[in-house]
Amino acid sequence: MSSELRYTANTQLEHLHARYTGTGHADLSKYEWLTHQHRDTLASIVGHPTLASYLAIAENEAIGRIKFEMTERMLQPCGPPPRKDDD
Repeated sequence: MSSELRYTANTQLEHLHARYTGTGHADLSKYEWLTHQHRDTLASIVGHPTLASYLAIAENEAIGRIKFEMTERMLQPCGPPPRKDDD
């Protein structure tokens, strides 16, 4: 019985990872996880007009300018990636 439960849990997890790319996996680094979080947040701001309006009012900018800046920030939301140590 437990093997069946493990099998269904693994297939559900695989389905989740295939459907939502930002859910991560065991080999995901902290930088990659944080980048996914920032990109999801920025995409949500660009995709929801009320959030973009709220930020535009708070920053005293045009809504189009806010959307443009958020889209530009999606390229490297957390700065350049860290160097990988090749031992």
